[in-house]
This record gives sequence, C-alpha cells and structure tokens, in this order.
Amino acid sequence: MDYLKELTDVLGEVEITEKGDDTAFSYDEGMEHIVNVFLRHRKEKSAVFFIGNGGSAAIACHMTADFLKNGRMHTTSLYNASVLTCLGNDYSYEDVFSKQLEMQMNKGDLLVAISSSGNSQNIIRAIDMAENLGGEVITLTGFKEDNAARKRGVINVYVPCEEYGIVESIHNLILQQVVDIIMEKDNG
Repeated sequence: MDYLKELTDVLGEVEITEKGDDTAFSYDEGMEHIVNVFLRHRKEKSAVFFIGNGGSAAIACHMTADFLKNGRMHTTSLYNASVLTCLGNDYSYEDVFSKQLEMQMNKGDLLVAISSSGNSQNIIRAIDMAENLGGEVITLTGFKEDNAARKRGVINVYVPCEEYGIVESIHNLILQQVVDIIMEKDNG
C-alpha cells in the first residue's frame, strides 16, 4: 500500500458543502468559504470551540492553540481533565461538550466539530446545543456519507474514507491550511 498516494487520492475527493446545499465546492472555493467563516467570527470577536474524540481531540486541542496564537481568535479549550471527568461523572460522557457549551457559548459563537465517524453522541449533542444557543457549526467528518453530523454545519467537510489515519490527517491538514491562510492574509 502506498500510504501517501492513498492520502492524496482521498484528499482529492474531499467534499466541502454549505448547509442545505449538497453541491460540493471545488477544494479551493471550499477553503475560501471556511476561511471567511473564521475571519467573520474573528471580526465579531466570537468564541471558537473545537471538539473531537481520540485523535480528533488531539486535533481539536492543537487547533485551539493555533487559532488562538496564529489566527488571533478567541478560542476556548473544552479539554480540562477535571471538568471533563466532573461532567462525565455527574451527567454522562455524551454530555461532556454540550454541558460546557451550555454554560459558556453565546449566540453567534462558533463550534468546530471534528469526528471521523460523524456519529459520536457527545459530538451530536454538542452540535444540537450550539444550534439551540444560536451558534454556528463547522463539521469535519468522514467514514459513511450518511453520518449524523455530516450536513449539520454552516460549512461541512466530508472525507470519503473509512480509515482513521487518513481521515484524521486530512482534517488536521485542512484546519492547519485554514489558519495558515489567515496568517498569510494578516501578513499582507
């Protein structure tokens, strides 16, 4: 197996769509739309929350730092161990993100939901909460095209692959590209 070839082949098949429209943008057009959503939230001084499980949690933590430092955005980490274990114990693991959003998210804030399967209940509940609070959502999913999170965001990135490593690598690459584009725009 040529991993790099598989990765680039799948990257070429990534679908970036807007809510309510199944027509995929070209990759470059989709990236422009994603960047514009982030820049609008920065201009509005919205809070930005990144969430995911496992490898996607590592991406979420990394992007929380990169969008804060390099993107100059107001990011908030939802990964404090004491808070996660408290909420998991007192409510359920399915509510560890939605409860934090309920307490911290304001109307107009942004949730970036990263989920390889697109079916994790704690991610779905967080998307529900963000929508109920008047927030916006960007989804990054993979695996099955009918996953529960795939079309829930104002912008949706779908990686048509069922291999965690490929899906997570592409999610990370796309988010890293977004923050790099923002940095380029800031530097003229």
